[in-house]
Amino acid sequence: MITVESLTKKYGGFTAVDDVSFTAPPGRVTGFLGPNGAGKSTTMRMMVGLTPPTSGGALVAGRRFADLPNPGREVGVLLDASAQHAGRTGREVLTLAARSMGVPTRRVGELLERVSLTEKESRRRVRHYSLGMRQRLGIATALIGDPQVLVLDEPANGLDPAGIRWMRDLLRGYADEGGTVLLSSHLLHEIEVVADDLVVIGNGRIVASGTKAELLAAAGTVARSPRTEELARALTSAGHEAAVSPDGAVRTDADAALVGMVALHAGIPLTELKTADGAGLEEMFLELTASTQREGVAA
Repeated sequence: MITVESLTKKYGGFTAVDDVSFTAPPGRVTGFLGPNGAGKSTTMRMMVGLTPPTSGGALVAGRRFADLPNPGREVGVLLDASAQHAGRTGREVLTLAARSMGVPTRRVGELLERVSLTEKESRRRVRHYSLGMRQRLGIATALIGDPQVLVLDEPANGLDPAGIRWMRDLLRGYADEGGTVLLSSHLLHEIEVVADDLVVIGNGRIVASGTKAELLAAAGTVARSPRTEELARALTSAGHEAAVSPDGAVRTDADAALVGMVALHAGIPLTELKTADGAGLEEMFLELTASTQREGVAA
């Protein structure tokens, strides 16, 4: 279980994370989404004690991370796959992690096999690893203490399609066995496939949270037309919220049948019309974060 309560981080006059609160329950995968610069990584770093909050706090496995007697046995963390000792071999990295946690070193071989790093690869120095291999090693390190909570920031970055499928299955299985997974990713399709719950952050503040089904159902209808602005005005005149999103689509709270009728009466042709279920996570994400995009700023 992860409980985040009013987490805030300020750097001088800039507020990177602003009164963020949410929970990630056991037995479920919680997707943590937001544009670049939204505050995802800063929030996760505060949760595991790497960045001190200005105010607020977080409980991981029922306690502050700093108060856990052996954190690696409670919480598996992967925030930066490149933050590994480049001069050590993969096997050495895992062996040292196991010893520091008091875990039997037989776990090293078990985890190497679980993350599909071969014996030959485990003997290579990390500086010679690809990003995908570093991700696998980072996940093995997070799992070696057999924790009940996983906090992962972009764990699929650098993985090929087969690796992404493997990652998805691993996290789904972990949650199905009762574990808590908090997963940050910009790969929206992968989040849509594996996540049970979603927390969406923009400009340091939570803009939406709930089950995936709830948020997708609330995303409304997506329509496209050669006369986009006219369609948005027609829907607004009919008493519905409607706006043109950055990708050029009209998003509205009206259902698809009503959008079709409004367009017909206004003589506006439609090239696409779909409900939230068809629109999927990408449209929901763009709708919720349209006013908070800060592309190009580090999270």
